[in-house]
Amino acid sequence: MSLLKTIIILTFSLMLASCQLSKFGGDARENPPDPRERVKKNLEEGKGFRIMDLGGGNKGGGNFEFASSNELWRASLDTIDFIPLASVNYSGGVIITDWYSSDGSSNEVIKISIRFLTNEIRSDALDIKVFTKECDLQNKCVISEKSQNLVTELKREILKKAAVYEKDIKEKNKRPYELSGKMAQ
Repeated sequence: MSLLKTIIILTFSLMLASCQLSKFGGDARENPPDPRERVKKNLEEGKGFRIMDLGGGNKGGGNFEFASSNELWRASLDTIDFIPLASVNYSGGVIITDWYSSDGSSNEVIKISIRFLTNEIRSDALDIKVFTKECDLQNKCVISEKSQNLVTELKREILKKAAVYEKDIKEKNKRPYELSGKMAQ
């Protein structure tokens, strides 16, 4: 019986203490009537939180890291779009193609692996490897890494496309602001 009394007394004590601690309403004269301004004031005073702030990520931004918004990723996929893909992992930053041959009669096929080291458009952002597989008539195959010529061409093409995509996005984002600024004047 004493355990039950202790739990009841503890519960009522906590309820009374919480009534003293909660002064959320406060004086109506000190709070703005507009709900948006009240929310802003509460956030500034540390009385609230935003759902978007829970992740500790971007504060006040719409900077989402989707594959479609990453110029380097899009440019890579567009550059190798003629080759079937074996594995694509945006969060892991890897694109791996399937074995590919431009003509069916060749005994040599290639496979491309692209690793993204950063999202910035620069020459050291990509680690590209091209492998060749040569098979003889007895299906004995030798896999080796291809020379740097194809790697250099692929990297150049990807970076060129990514730079164009980035420029297009910046122009697209810039135009509405400039237009609204001119109209406001």
